[in-house]
Amino acid sequence: MAIVRTDIPITAESCDRYIQQITATYPFCRSELLTNTAFQRPIRTLVIGNGPRKVIYSASHHANEWITTLILLKFAEELAQAIRENGRIGGVDAQQIADTATIYMVPMVDPDGVDLVVGAIQPGQIQYETARRLADNYPTIPFPDGWKANLLGVDLNLQYPAGWLQAREIKFSQGFTRPGPRDFVGRAPLGQIESRALAGYTEFINPELVLAYHTQGKVIYWQFQDYVVPGARELGEEFARVSGYALEEVPFESSFAGYKDWFIQRFRRPGYTIEVGEGENPLPLTQFDEIYRDNLGILTTAALGLPEEDAER
Repeated sequence: MAIVRTDIPITAESCDRYIQQITATYPFCRSELLTNTAFQRPIRTLVIGNGPRKVIYSASHHANEWITTLILLKFAEELAQAIRENGRIGGVDAQQIADTATIYMVPMVDPDGVDLVVGAIQPGQIQYETARRLADNYPTIPFPDGWKANLLGVDLNLQYPAGWLQAREIKFSQGFTRPGPRDFVGRAPLGQIESRALAGYTEFINPELVLAYHTQGKVIYWQFQDYVVPGARELGEEFARVSGYALEEVPFESSFAGYKDWFIQRFRRPGYTIEVGEGENPLPLTQFDEIYRDNLGILTTAALGLPEEDAER
């Protein structure tokens, strides 16, 4: 029986439980507590493989994009099972992935916000009412479905020191000048526990590549400003080929202060934002199977790299 359920919304508690069940069932998987949020929800990592190619996959930077957490958890479980059974995943030998790469996953960057959107935080509770007061500043944004931020009202994917001042200028011009459901950049870059922890983890791991999972649009973003990263376009084109997604440049108004922006600027290595599915956030679970099929090739290819990358080593 599968550990990860993909027919019900994920919560911070179930994410934590799934990670612990996966590591208990497959002892070659491992996890650590990355940090606790301001509201004491854990953010855990899930690590698979022992290969020299280090990659980081993250999901649910944004609360109402929680379906992305399920992508990583399902992939982790299926990869672990295939490794144990000497099988394949996405047409690729699972042991080859484990021998080639070490995959570091942060499946839920914003557990506080996710719990608000999926209903694990109920009306009448202090955290819910606090968020609702912040949302009252932006009455045109549906509550809680339109909530992207953490429970302090800061958009975690606008928290990274890569054009943060430009992001602030853009978002302030759009009216997002104080804490609320989305697009508030905070008081300073890396001012939030969650973004600071992920940046620190990335510095520590020093990966070859990062994938940041978001919704929606079936689009892959691969650039930051005019930074030239060798091999980034070629790998992005392969991601597009295996997924059917479009490889595009980021719209200007969204092109600053994101996690993959910071990674590209800081490390000069490939970083990608993967916008899965189509429609209005939060995406319905009826899309999950299609989303997972579309992205399985991206997840395996990111771990293995392109053949010419291997040849260069």
